[in-house]
Parts: sequence; C-alpha cells; structure tokens
Amino acid sequence: MSDLAWVPRSCTLPTEERPLRVAEWDALFAERLTSLSRPQPLRLHLDLAGGEGVEGRVRDLADREGGCCSFFTFTVTPGENLVGLDIEVDQQHAAVLDALAARTAAAGQER
Repeated sequence: MSDLAWVPRSCTLPTEERPLRVAEWDALFAERLTSLSRPQPLRLHLDLAGGEGVEGRVRDLADREGGCCSFFTFTVTPGENLVGLDIEVDQQHAAVLDALAARTAAAGQER
C-alpha cells in the first residue's frame, strides 16, 4: 500500500513529508500492534504492546498527525502492558479510516 492516494486533500502535511509520516506509523504498528477492532464505523481501536517510551511515541505521533489532519481525533489510553489508541473521524472521512484500518492490519501482520 505504498500509494498515498487515500490521504485526503484536507491534510496539511507537505506532500514530500507524507511518506515519512506513513513510515513512522507503519513501523509503530509493525513493532507494537497486538489487536485491532472497529467498535463503531467511525472509530478504530488499536492495542499496542507497551514498553519503555511507547506511550510517548504514540502520543507524539498522534499529536503531530492531529496537527496536520484535524479531522482525526486521537485518544491514547496507557495501561500496564498495553497502550490503547482510539482513532475517530467524521462521516466525511470514513474512507480515510477504512484505508488506515487496512494499512494498520497489514503492518501488524508483519509482526
């Protein structure tokens, strides 16, 4: 899924930086994803294996992503051995969440 056509026009991250950001998310998911669920059509829930610095890494990425893609709402929930990450979008961006879910599942399978 190297094609970034699914990234919406409303994303303000400069085009040349997008592959780098996607690679950061892919690496996080490949290294840490333990489960993925879609509890609601506009919400994706991820459980990531915890460890030293993981929560900070997740929060940093979520903050930077929310800064350029304001249609995302990220909620990070720290736990003893897991870091929960909920990603929500509005109805207009449901297809973006669909693409993100597929990309996340593919990256997590590399683990």
